[in-house]
Amino acid sequence: MRKNFLESKAGIALVLHAHLPFVRHPDHDWFLEENWLFEAISETYLPLLRIFRNLEADDIPFRITLSISPTLASMLGDEYLSDRYTARLEKLIQLAEEEKKRTAQIKDEYRLAEMYGEIYSRCYEEYVNLYNRDILTPFKEYQAKGNLEIITTSATHSFLPHYQEYSQSLRAQVDTALDFHKSLFGDMPKGFWLPECGYSPGLEKYLENRGIRYFVSSAHGVLYADEQPRYGAYGPIECPNGIAAFGRDRAASQSVWSSDEGFPGNPVYRDFYRDIGFDLPLDYIGRFVGDGSFAVNTGFKYYAISGKKSLENKHLYYPDLADEQLKQDAETYVANRLRQAETVAGLMDRKPIILAPFDVELFGHWWFEGPRFLEEVIRGIHNAGSELSLITPGDYLDVYPENQRTTPACSSWGEKGYGQVWLDGSNDWIYRHTHKLVERMSELVERYPNETGLKKRTLDQAAREVLLAQASDWPFIMKTGTTVPYAIKRVKNHINNFNYIYDTLCCNCVKTEWLTRLEKKNNIFPDLDYRIFKKS
Repeated sequence: MRKNFLESKAGIALVLHAHLPFVRHPDHDWFLEENWLFEAISETYLPLLRIFRNLEADDIPFRITLSISPTLASMLGDEYLSDRYTARLEKLIQLAEEEKKRTAQIKDEYRLAEMYGEIYSRCYEEYVNLYNRDILTPFKEYQAKGNLEIITTSATHSFLPHYQEYSQSLRAQVDTALDFHKSLFGDMPKGFWLPECGYSPGLEKYLENRGIRYFVSSAHGVLYADEQPRYGAYGPIECPNGIAAFGRDRAASQSVWSSDEGFPGNPVYRDFYRDIGFDLPLDYIGRFVGDGSFAVNTGFKYYAISGKKSLENKHLYYPDLADEQLKQDAETYVANRLRQAETVAGLMDRKPIILAPFDVELFGHWWFEGPRFLEEVIRGIHNAGSELSLITPGDYLDVYPENQRTTPACSSWGEKGYGQVWLDGSNDWIYRHTHKLVERMSELVERYPNETGLKKRTLDQAAREVLLAQASDWPFIMKTGTTVPYAIKRVKNHINNFNYIYDTLCCNCVKTEWLTRLEKKNNIFPDLDYRIFKKS
């Protein structure tokens, strides 16, 4: 791919960030928020592997950066969650059969019920038979083939700037993630996804000496650096310690990211919010999805976006129309990037890079047609020949290892560009507790520097609870107003778990049975050593 880049006018880096918070509730027969993972597997991760197979079959080369968060990777490798996902697929296949009976006399709805039956049957075939319930391995295989550059993010996707006064916390988040990534993928990643692209000066020092060469920044993080960047956002800058920061390209991102201004808002595309789980009687839906006590999303969505003002004012979804539209949109996207490359290349003394980072769940979960759009974009870039090539940030640094040194600005890709999404009146209470947890965890390391056996197990679990309490997902949910009670409960549970451990250690009365239950429930990072929170 580097050769293709050298022969092209510019490179485009598609950076896909795959992340979900750690949600695992074996103490319940059914748990709503576990569906976040199951929906993402069916709607995003399996379709992503599907388009990779399609491209490979047609001998279309591709090169993409994929960030897989440690929490997501942990859940994808969890046998308990795999069992639950497989059972969910079996129920959805049954629901499709019932839907075909119910809609037998309604031609257009029957066609959609049939489509969903095919989708979930294909997911079952791929997940169980093709991949043997392990979808991390095929991603690793595509990395070995040179199609993917897999990178990681912090251990529990903590918004790092809000912990910048606690070096031990930043080190724990970064080092835990890198060690876990190496245990899964065999080597260190070239890049590191700063959660929410959240950067504050000095964070780069925690990436030193671990083989990390770059991170992704918001556009203004690069453009407002201490010194004006020579190439704007079309080339990286280097922090004082040599780690590169690549700025997000607004034009390449916004046209795909925005549901209002971008392609996903087209009225012919499938509507995300209108679902038969809320349209049909609960005693019917509850037999297949959920526990029958309240309405939930099923994934069976029969309507197009059409009218945006009301969920009731919708037209039926027609996949053929959506497929025609996505091909047009992909063609437009590629044409715009070609014009962009042509313009910028004439103004630079090196080849520009256009960085287009996205949450990968946009493709398929939020935007049903997204995976097919992505496939058509990759095909379009390939057909453009030497005009534009797919590369990764690591590839770019191989070609241009020397870059302008300056310090990026404090920034994120959140609303208004800084840290207020994860620190405002709805969620600021979190930090007085999580900061205290860090202080107490470091205190425990000083008091118990070389423990073994039961006491070490207890201290290791305390460290897990600190990391889990710091996840950026929970303050984000509190800010945006979705499933707020669950987010609050999760933070409070991890805080309480840690404080209970702290108190039992202080009185030397650790309860083995309670600890074992907690270890089985919050079983992330099995090789974690509590001493990672030692003050430097």
